[in-house]
Amino acid sequence: MRVAGFAVLGLLAASGAARAQSNPQAEAQALELLKRGIAFRTVAGPGNQTFDYATYLKSTLVAGGFAAEDVRVEKLGDTAYLVARYRGTAKNGAKPILVSGHMDVVEAKPADWERDPFTPVIENGYLFGRGASDMKYDLSTFLSTLSQLKREGYMPGRDIVVLLSGDEETAMKTTAALANQYHEAELLLNLDGGGGELDENGKPVIFGVEGAEKTYGDYELSVTNPGGHSSAPRTPNAIYQLAHALERLETYQFPGQVNDVTKASWEASAAQAKDPKIAGAMRRFAANPNDLEARAVLRADPGLIGQTGTTCVATMVTAGHASNALPQRAAATVNCRIFPGTSVEQVQATLTQIVADPEVKVRYVDTGTVASDASPVRADLMQLVRRAVHARFKGVPVVPVMAAGASDSMWFRAKGVPSYGISPIFMKSSDSFSHGLNERTPLSEIAPSIVYYKTVVTGLAK
Repeated sequence: MRVAGFAVLGLLAASGAARAQSNPQAEAQALELLKRGIAFRTVAGPGNQTFDYATYLKSTLVAGGFAAEDVRVEKLGDTAYLVARYRGTAKNGAKPILVSGHMDVVEAKPADWERDPFTPVIENGYLFGRGASDMKYDLSTFLSTLSQLKREGYMPGRDIVVLLSGDEETAMKTTAALANQYHEAELLLNLDGGGGELDENGKPVIFGVEGAEKTYGDYELSVTNPGGHSSAPRTPNAIYQLAHALERLETYQFPGQVNDVTKASWEASAAQAKDPKIAGAMRRFAANPNDLEARAVLRADPGLIGQTGTTCVATMVTAGHASNALPQRAAATVNCRIFPGTSVEQVQATLTQIVADPEVKVRYVDTGTVASDASPVRADLMQLVRRAVHARFKGVPVVPVMAAGASDSMWFRAKGVPSYGISPIFMKSSDSFSHGLNERTPLSEIAPSIVYYKTVVTGLAK
């Protein structure tokens, strides 16, 4: 997943220059890892090369100073996962820091792309290819950072355990397996979340540390009926019943909700918003999510509604079996993005109340996701991220954010491990092609990403 979690993308006039630090060997290695990584077709199904990619990464880590026994690659179904332990002194029984990411990518059909998605191409300062941003870039820069720290003789005060899943974009079975094995930890840093926004002029806007994410939930609304001949219409009609239920869903307003993460995000976003009406609504909603006027203003904006609470929307409809017959069945898929702290069962009960028709059945479709509460906002982590970001862009707001999509973090939060998305990439919205055609990442981000990772990881691992 690569999803922005900001409440608003207001423009910030502040600018800054990258600190004069460089790690040329790590930068070269990161680019090589990224180019080699894109060439592995780590897509679920026949020909999945995730195990091969993981094996390649293991060889790189061992060559970079990791003991062979500290890097493990395990197959699981048609995919695989990788575990690498950077051993520290572990003084006073300090719990390890977990660092997560995923090696798999979404499918990409070469016929649809301008360039072969599994052949890395560098053009005009960008590297193109499937996984260039989601998320082989982050894996490449982070692993090259660890190799650089090994070369420098760095010894952390606690173990750093890297956990790379192999099916984050699909079933997440490798993530569930990793979370079951590794949940006795201080916290988890997820390389696949958070990050910075640039405006279209290349100026920094805001940087988010992802501390929460909504639960993905699909529900089926269905009506069955004996049907009959269309020449003799009768009631009830399954299609009409379903349509009435969907009309009630369309007009329903889920309650406003906030947590520590979204409250901080609203307040920071309000300071950047150019529209006084929007800014005021953000502040009032953060203070009181039951403020109906503020909620209405925010929910009128598609870019903001997802941050205001649980959302449910009809996404698919199927009905009938013949053009000359009354429908025997009508069904709709309703996709919900559930606010942290709300269970899938609670949403199912709410949908049943909204439908208000016992003949319309509401069924939760288990997609393998789990609900997770928001992680606490950690002052030490936020301070380190601010230090790293401000060394590059002075004064840019660094705030906690909530993602609308699911990531590996949810499995660890569900196990009680505080988890945070900390990707260092600053990108323009117009450069974001994650999961889409012609995915790309600006190569100018490699050097500052390595500096950023060194600051954050060494600070937390003291």
